[in-house]
Amino acid sequence: MFRLWIKLFKDGHMLQDTVCEDSSDRRRTQKVFAALEEGCLAFDLAKPIWLDKTVREFQKMSKTRFYQDHFIEHIDFDYLEIEVIEDD
Repeated sequence: MFRLWIKLFKDGHMLQDTVCEDSSDRRRTQKVFAALEEGCLAFDLAKPIWLDKTVREFQKMSKTRFYQDHFIEHIDFDYLEIEVIEDD
């Protein structure tokens, strides 16, 4: 089972969080993108843009943060954090 924890933070406090699960046969990358999209829909957010730094950080630690410069529209929080908490 693949599980991605998606959290919104502002002023050092978690505002919202959700866990997206995927038990399909898709590749890990596809599961991450699908879970992130599901989480963004739950939080009524546009999907963030993956910058090179974000990709490297996620590949290395299975965790990354998306700040205002990752979003086209204005966000009312400091950052969106995603973290793999269970991998197949």
